[in-house]
Amino acid sequence: MAFPETRMRRLRSSENMRRLVRSYSLLVDDLVMPLFVRPGEGVRRPIEAMPGNFQLSADELVKDCRRLASLGVPAVILFGIPERKDARASGALSKSGVVQTAVRAVKDALPELVVITDVCLCEYTDHGHCGLLTEAGEVDNDATLEILAEEALSHAAAGADVVAPSDMMDGRVGRIRRALDEGGFKDIAIMAYSAKFASAFYGPFREAAESAPQFGDRRSYQMDSNAREALREVELDVEEGADIVMVKPALAYLDIVRRVRDRFDVPLAVYNVSGEFSMVRAAAERGWIDEEAVMWESLSAMKRAGADIILTYWAAKVAEALS
Repeated sequence: MAFPETRMRRLRSSENMRRLVRSYSLLVDDLVMPLFVRPGEGVRRPIEAMPGNFQLSADELVKDCRRLASLGVPAVILFGIPERKDARASGALSKSGVVQTAVRAVKDALPELVVITDVCLCEYTDHGHCGLLTEAGEVDNDATLEILAEEALSHAAAGADVVAPSDMMDGRVGRIRRALDEGGFKDIAIMAYSAKFASAFYGPFREAAESAPQFGDRRSYQMDSNAREALREVELDVEEGADIVMVKPALAYLDIVRRVRDRFDVPLAVYNVSGEFSMVRAAAERGWIDEEAVMWESLSAMKRAGADIILTYWAAKVAEALS
């Protein structure tokens, strides 16, 4: 039937009517808050490029986690800024490392909060790349796998619920799965950054995590804008044992999110990355846009595209609104 019998506006007549027929729902259950942890005590260092976000010592991190848990946010993901960096990322492996210490503190205080840890070397290497380097200065894929497996194992031993390799080395999911299983951590889940693109949207994060590469770029291991390759990457990670797969960034790659959702029946995460957050916050601070309205529109697009899990710096703001 056509107009005038069919009138699409009937179902848009009020907020409650729009809620009733909405094809998706953004829930607090979907949210993961990224947090940055550094050594020390009583540290709450503002991140200039990401207003409202901080580098936190473990004691301050626990305070923020308590607030998130009270709002119903089910999970956080931790990124570490070590005291010292070296060529072999040794700080990533220490039992007393910054992330390992933070995981123990959070799980002691909030055992029900899901703690996810970033597994990568870029925050720990003095050169800023996500893997070990050869003598020629190239990232050594296979040597890096062993370090990533040790790092993931140390996070699991500290109490992490989920490890999230973000390095984009070939074969890292399978190597980490084997290390966890052999180490007695068969129940620890892997959330793989499966389709992680070399993106201009990562700039503010590199300030937050102090992880900018000191030379070159990451295009030899992070992905080019290639949809078919993204599906192959996701398929390989699922075959290697990933429990959750991720597309990163979110907004510029919603077509990939939709294609992954249509093809794979596994939980799908997206990362609403720092650049996506910071450009909205900056424009809002200048009065050019309504931050909250853009926040809802952006996150709704991710959910509508097929995301089950959204890593977002707006997690607390969304949770407050939904409560």
